[in-house]
Amino acid sequence: MLIGIGGVSRSGKSTLANLLVTHFRKNGKKAIIFHQDDFVFPETQIPKIKSRTDWESPHSIDFKLFKEVLILFNEKFDVVIAEGLFAFHDESINTLLDKKLFVKISKRTFLIRKSMDTRWGYEPTWFIDHIWHSFQKFGKPYVKMKDILTISGEDEFDMDKVIKYLDKNTAKN
Repeated sequence: MLIGIGGVSRSGKSTLANLLVTHFRKNGKKAIIFHQDDFVFPETQIPKIKSRTDWESPHSIDFKLFKEVLILFNEKFDVVIAEGLFAFHDESINTLLDKKLFVKISKRTFLIRKSMDTRWGYEPTWFIDHIWHSFQKFGKPYVKMKDILTISGEDEFDMDKVIKYLDKNTAKN
């Protein structure tokens, strides 16, 4: 089963992916996560915005390599999880996904969480706002996308609901 998890930065995508891998491994499944952040182009090939590297652009992601890795590992693992800000941006990857999870948070929650995130050092307010707008433009699931579960990232995940959705009509159980 190939699962896509999308959502804005700091919404809980990685946390959900880790919870799912733990769940599947406890149930005897071979499970692995691929973070879209690990498939960025070299910094010199990524667009700039106001002299800053624009990591928040879909042009920063090597979707071709990401897709190749997902296909390869989907043949070797029971469960492959692909998570990222632009998890649903590439149509050719979307067609591969068996299940899609969208983690939704409010702009207020995003701003609070992102302002507390110091992993990358200080990020100016305009850039944090740019991240939100880039996500709104490129990261949200398409309206026509079918079979997608939207879950709240505001509080603890409703894992029973998520597992029930993932177990429904799965080919690789």
